[in-house]
This record gives sequence, structure tokens and C-alpha cells, in this order.
Amino acid sequence: MSAHYTVSATPDAREAGAVTQTVASLPATFGPAPAGHPGTADVLVIAGGPGWTAEACSAVSAGARGIVVANPVPEDTTELAAAADAAGTAVVLDLRWASNPALVGETPDAREAVRSALGTASLLDSVATAGPGTDPRRLLGEHLAALLAVTGALDGVGVLRSDATGYTVSGRLANGAPFTAQGVLTAARRSGVDIRLYTADGGVAIQVPDPDAAWPAEVRVTGTHGELFLPTLYESAHRSAWRRLKDHLSAGTRPDDLAGFARLTDLYATLAAT
Repeated sequence: MSAHYTVSATPDAREAGAVTQTVASLPATFGPAPAGHPGTADVLVIAGGPGWTAEACSAVSAGARGIVVANPVPEDTTELAAAADAAGTAVVLDLRWASNPALVGETPDAREAVRSALGTASLLDSVATAGPGTDPRRLLGEHLAALLAVTGALDGVGVLRSDATGYTVSGRLANGAPFTAQGVLTAARRSGVDIRLYTADGGVAIQVPDPDAAWPAEVRVTGTHGELFLPTLYESAHRSAWRRLKDHLSAGTRPDDLAGFARLTDLYATLAAT
């Protein structure tokens, strides 16, 4: 029988990570901490706003066995990673789009499809859509996290435009082909990210909805074989993050989320300086 872990989350964290619904979908593994004793929970959920790394470090010091960070903004994770490694704490990042299992899952996924096609890539174009009033800089971080999840690296990235309606960013893929990333703040389209990689004989098309949506991500691969629709996974980014936490807690291992997130932090810092 698998272990059962108690969970505590602030109101902001519960909202950012849909914690109540997600934990309820995994009742054999996770459940709420006893009323009046949130500090004794095995797992602490943190909203990923500015200062989340300091809050996570405090949770590690307090003895948390696991930490879930809901939609974190780019921050330096060096100190947190060292503290988590020393304490044996599993830190999982619940990223808006990059945690979707269609991008980095256990079955053939978008990451595998994109990276196998990068050698013949001629262009990558992507659009992230969010509602009016969304912070464009935060949206850009979420957008870049999704792109890094499937491409692994982006070079020569620069901001061409950034204002209250969105942004346009350009750069190069590993093979030197150009990429563009646009952010659009509108209520006319549903929120999500659309990534399209074009190659000499086809490409990869990826559509990822917001994690609270009822529909799954879609990944289509086109080549000399025709068009292949990768397996549809009816699981949100939120639930995928919690399942990974369960696996690491059960095995006594630690995820590499913080190491991967460092690439986003470095890229984001470069853009902020331009």
C-alpha cells in the first residue's frame, strides 16, 4: 500500500495550483493536513509569486518532505536547490504549460518529436494567449518555459516588442534556424500556447491549453510518413506535477525541476537586461 501524505496550502497557492481539485483526484496519496495544524503537513504548496524561493527555503528548513510551487516566476534557485539536496526534500514546479504531460510525459511526447526534428528545422513559431490584464512579463516567462521544455535551448533571444497588449521575441534554435514567440492578451481566443516547428518535410504542431481547462493538449507530427497524432493524455499540468511528486516521495528521490528551471532564469535575466 502506498504512503499517504498530508498537504497544506495558503489560499493564494490553492488558487494558483488548483490544489483542492487536484489533491482530491489523488485521494489514496494526498490529503489535507489536520485543521489548525498546517505546519505539520508533509507537503507544502507555495504560490510562485516574487519571493517564492525564500519561502520554499523556509519550508525546507521547517522539515517539509515535499514542496509544490504553483506557477513560479523566474528566480535564482541556487540556494533552494542546495538546501533541498541537503535536506532530501522533493521540490516540484507546477508550471502553467511546461508541466503538461504531452510536452514531457512518459509516452512519445512533444519534446521527443521536436528535438528529433531540430536538425532539419527551418522555423519555429509560437503564440501564447492570455486574458486582458495579464502581466506580459509573467506570460513571457511561462511561454519561454514551454519552449525550453521541448527545444532544450534557445540562442540569441531578444525582445522586439513589449507593451500592455503583449510582446514579440525572436532568436535562434540550436541549428541556427530562427524562432519567434508572440504573447497576445485578448479575450477573443482561449488561453494557451501554440508551438509550430517547420522542417523540410513537415514539422510538429503543439497546442497546450491552460491547466484548469477540460480539454487535453494536442501534438501532431508531420513527415514523410504522413501526419501522426500523438496519444491524447487527459491529464492537466497540475495533476502531472503532483503525480511526479508522489513518485519521488515514494522512491526517496529528488526531481530535477530546479536544475531545469535555472535555464529559464538565466534566459529571463538576459532579456530583462536588454
